[in-house]
Amino acid sequence: MNRAPRPIPALSSAHEGPAGGGADDNDIDSTLLHKWLPSGLRSSPWLRWRLRLLIAAALLGCVTLFLLTRALAAQPHLDAVWHANAQGQLELAASETPALQPFIGRALLGVIGDDARIAVFDALALQRSPRWTPGDAERARHRELHLQLHAALSQQQVRLFFADGGTAQLRLAPRSSLRLGLLYWLVSALALLLYLVALVVVLVRPSMRNTLYALMALAQCGNLLFIAAGTALDLTLPPFYARWEVHARTAFDLLTGAAILHAACVHPRRLPQAVLIASLGWMAAATLLILHLAGALPQAWWWTQIGGGLFGLGAIALLSWSYRIEPHPFAVVLRRFGSVTAGTWILLTAAIAAANQQPGVQQGIATVGSMIWVVFLASLLLLMPFLAKSQQVLREFSLLAGISTVATSLDLLFVAAFSFGQFTSITLSVFLSLGLYAGVRQWMLNHLRGAGMVSMERLFERLYRMAREVEARPQRAAATLLSLLRELFEPLEAAITPQLTTDARTSGDGSTLLVPVPDLSRSSSERTEQTLVLRFSQRGQRLFTDEDARLADRIVEQLKRAVAFDQAVERGRSEERSRIAQDLHDDIGARLLTLMYQASNPEQEDYIRHTLQDLKTLTRGLAVGSHRLSHAAGEWKAAVQQRLQLAHVALDWQSHFDRDAELTVVQWSALTRVLRELVSNAIAHAQATRLVVRLRLSNDRLELTVRDDGCGRNPQAWAHGLGLGGVRKRVKQLGGEVDWREAEPTGIECTVQFAHWSLTATG
Repeated sequence: MNRAPRPIPALSSAHEGPAGGGADDNDIDSTLLHKWLPSGLRSSPWLRWRLRLLIAAALLGCVTLFLLTRALAAQPHLDAVWHANAQGQLELAASETPALQPFIGRALLGVIGDDARIAVFDALALQRSPRWTPGDAERARHRELHLQLHAALSQQQVRLFFADGGTAQLRLAPRSSLRLGLLYWLVSALALLLYLVALVVVLVRPSMRNTLYALMALAQCGNLLFIAAGTALDLTLPPFYARWEVHARTAFDLLTGAAILHAACVHPRRLPQAVLIASLGWMAAATLLILHLAGALPQAWWWTQIGGGLFGLGAIALLSWSYRIEPHPFAVVLRRFGSVTAGTWILLTAAIAAANQQPGVQQGIATVGSMIWVVFLASLLLLMPFLAKSQQVLREFSLLAGISTVATSLDLLFVAAFSFGQFTSITLSVFLSLGLYAGVRQWMLNHLRGAGMVSMERLFERLYRMAREVEARPQRAAATLLSLLRELFEPLEAAITPQLTTDARTSGDGSTLLVPVPDLSRSSSERTEQTLVLRFSQRGQRLFTDEDARLADRIVEQLKRAVAFDQAVERGRSEERSRIAQDLHDDIGARLLTLMYQASNPEQEDYIRHTLQDLKTLTRGLAVGSHRLSHAAGEWKAAVQQRLQLAHVALDWQSHFDRDAELTVVQWSALTRVLRELVSNAIAHAQATRLVVRLRLSNDRLELTVRDDGCGRNPQAWAHGLGLGGVRKRVKQLGGEVDWREAEPTGIECTVQFAHWSLTATG
């Protein structure tokens, strides 16, 4: 599959993908707002306004958190720890207040304030979040109970009544901000961090996708703030919290579900009928929310849970559809996280429903389970803009967050459905979750970060072959490198584009990898600026990561070093060949010339003259770095013709080339010696009267055939000494094959062939 790539978009967040098209890619690989912005906006007034908006929004978030902390610190504080007993009553578990210590282990029946307001207690007072209370009646009673408690406990003097008739007179005072608890500060910090990330994402590149992400993140910020406030409160909840918490958190969850469904319609690619599907999702969420606020929705908790589950399953189905249309790896990643998210939502719902007849257990599940769920979802949203660029710690964090949420959900389900003890339930849940973590960890990390498809041995072998091919034909550097990267990353789309890239980098949320083509040409006139564009790694199963970009950079660097090393070696060889050729010409040639003039008879003089001719051919071959095949064939023919004339043997020379290839010194030297040895055998041993030489190059296949009509027979029985052994060795070194066989009606035919002649150009 080799399709031309689309324009590479810029990475602004996890919700800005290649389907957007036409985006400038100068804002990739950045962590600062200034660098995240497209180059066209960096000097525009929009940059200043966005920075001001970001600072103002950050200040607003900090002020909001400060006001919330101040309001919670002003609430009346009752220093005591309570839990529900088997009768559903509120029991004092521990207290550092001297007036309450005698009543530890006793049930609290009610409280009276200074103005004689009476509030009656039961275990429902321990429920922090009515959002996760299934029954409509329990929700209404929870609201009324906490309104009464707040009215009674807001007095300076209160009297607590216990089951045995004892009373305790207490004076309540506000707690300080430092005593709100560590959990409050942790959850609040997570909410503030998620809020800031959402603002950065939407301000960097305002778009529908980033707006949907910001909406989801802000909704979960609201959930986190309600949870943080709940952990910092004692028995009573403020009136605003008691009246509006259930409505606000229901709205947050429904808005998040509808935004997730909408985002799946447009990211990583826009689906057919996306507007219709998204509109139906928003209409369903709005309808449920309006009915809930109006009190016209019976079993509102069940409707909210079912709606949230359907939104999650719908998003998974849409991502699967998107992947079938275009196998974008981000769709696979989002689908995996979506499956874990929807699964934990269903597990938590099942655990709360199973504990319907156990109020104390159900309240514990609703308090702990809902907090774990929201923290998990907030962590996923916090990770999303950095998913393609995330380091190992962030990937491990996301995986551990998911496993922890599964473990908590299983623990709550075991307690609710099977009435396991707390120790048994936790132990079983931890073991199951650790087994799941051990089983899926490597698989998940491999799909998130990717693992090389090619072994290191195979990679070095390919680089070695590439260096030689690129050295011979620098214009094929891009195609050769693209072939290796195809094998390494298995992309669905790969192409060569005429643009300049200095370093390998990812783009489009990790769906695209850009790799610069190294300049390996020896002349400036042949230099070109090219970039390899690879999209959808591992057949669309995973994202490209920074590790992939660094690996591609190392491959390019090693290729440049290998070519430079070979060129240096070849220069050294060329200089050494020139020196040897010059020495042979000046020294051995001069001595042979002297001997020729001093020859005692014409036969000796003629022999020395031929030897000088051979030496001249040898030195010319050593001095010249490369030879044209047509020129070499002409020299070979002349040399063979001269030798055969002296032996009174006729020559039939046939040659055909589909291209005039350029021979390296190694190729030229090997063919010269092979042909010379075959001709020598025909003259010395075959007693031939005719010699046929055929030289043919077609489709990169070179074939040399030498056939005589002499007396030779049964070549398989010949002893391969220095002559025939040298022929076989030289042919094998070039990756060819040699074969001797009997010719008809008489003589021997030797065939030398090279199936891939261009690949034999190694020094």
